[in-house]
Amino acid sequence: MKKIKTSTDAYLVSCYMKGDELALSKLVNRHQQRLYNFIYSKVFDRDVTEDIFQDTFIKVIRTLKRGKYNEEGKFLPWVMRIAHNLVIDYFRKNNRMPKFDCSGDFDIFDVLKDDGLDAERLMVKDQIENDVRNLIEELPDDQKEVLVMRIYKDMSFKEIAERTDVSINTALGRMRYALINLRKVIEKHNIVLTN
Repeated sequence: MKKIKTSTDAYLVSCYMKGDELALSKLVNRHQQRLYNFIYSKVFDRDVTEDIFQDTFIKVIRTLKRGKYNEEGKFLPWVMRIAHNLVIDYFRKNNRMPKFDCSGDFDIFDVLKDDGLDAERLMVKDQIENDVRNLIEELPDDQKEVLVMRIYKDMSFKEIAERTDVSINTALGRMRYALINLRKVIEKHNIVLTN
C-alpha cells in the first residue's frame, strides 16, 4: 500500500471523510482563491460568484459525506467541474448568456446554445478554455492585464490605455508581446488548441 503525503488534497479528503472537519477548511483555504477567480471570470458579478462558490462547496461536502467521492488525487479538477456545471446552470436558469464576448478565444459559453453538441466536444471545448486561461496566467502581469481587458472584457485600446494609465502605443505593444509570448508557450509545449 502506497503512503499518502499528509499535505496532499487526497490525504485531506481522506481525513475529512473520516470525520476531521479541520481537513475540509484546509482544502477550502488552499483552493478558494483559484476557485473564486474561476467563477468570477465567468459571471463577472461578486454576489453571483459568492453564491456559486458556496453552492460548489455544499455539493462537495454532500458528496464527501455520502462517501461518493472517488476522484483520488484529482480534487481540484473535480471541484472546478462542479463549479463549472453550476455556472452553466446559472446561465440556463437566468436564460442569458455572459456579458462578455470572447472573440479570438475559445469559450465554453459560445457553444451552450448548440443543443446538438455532444458531451465529448463540450469537454474538449472546456479543456481548450482551461488551457488558454492557464497559458494567460503565465504571461507577465502587464501583458496579461491588457490581453484580459481586450479579449474578455472587449475593451478598446483607448479604454485600456486610460484604465492602465499608459499610452495607446504601450497598450498595443503589450498586447502584441502577450500574443507573441502565448504563441511561444504553445509551440514550446506542443499544445493543440483546436477540437
